[in-house]
Amino acid sequence: MTTMLMDLSSAWDVLDDVSLPKGYRVESTDGKIIMTPRGESRPDVLIEAAPQIKKQLAGHGKALSDVMIDFPSSLYGYAPHLAIIAPGSERNRRGRFEWHSLEAVLEIISLSTRDNDFEKKLRMYAECAIPLYVIIDPSENVCTVHSGPARTGVYAGRETIPFGEDLVLPLEGREIIVRTDGFPRSGD
Repeated sequence: MTTMLMDLSSAWDVLDDVSLPKGYRVESTDGKIIMTPRGESRPDVLIEAAPQIKKQLAGHGKALSDVMIDFPSSLYGYAPHLAIIAPGSERNRRGRFEWHSLEAVLEIISLSTRDNDFEKKLRMYAECAIPLYVIIDPSENVCTVHSGPARTGVYAGRETIPFGEDLVLPLEGREIIVRTDGFPRSGD
C-alpha cells in the first residue's frame, strides 16, 4: 500500500470510488490506511464545541468536522474531528481544503488513537505550520493546546486546560472561546 500512496498527489486519492463502512473513521498515516471505530465521547464533544465555534466565527472562516484535508505528503491524509478554516480559503481542484488553510485543528482522542494524535499528527501539523493543535482527551478530562509550530515538527507552546474551564483559541485577528463544562468526562 505504501508504494501506491507514494505515487499519488494526495493520500485521499487511493480512496476514490471506495465505499467506506459506516461508523468508522478513516485516515492515512505513514502511507497506511487506518480505520478506527468512532467512540462515544467524540460526537458528544463535537455537539458541544462545533456550534460554539461556528457562532463565533460568524462568517470569518469555517468550522468543518471529519472533512478530508490535503497535506503536502501523499503518506498522510487526515480528516480532523474539527478544523477551523481561515477566512478567504479556497478549495483545491479536488474540492478539498489544503493544510495551509487551517487555523486550528481539534482532535478528540481515544485510547486507540492516543499515539497517533500525540506523536504523528502533532509532528505533521507542526511541520505544516498549523497555528493551533488542540488535543481533547475525555479520558483525562483535559484539552491540550499546542501553539507556535516549527517546521522541525514541534510546537513551542503547550497549555493544559481542564474540562470545566474555557478553552481559548487565539486565531488571526480574533479569539474563539469554547466552554468545556459540557464535555463528557471519564466516569460520566
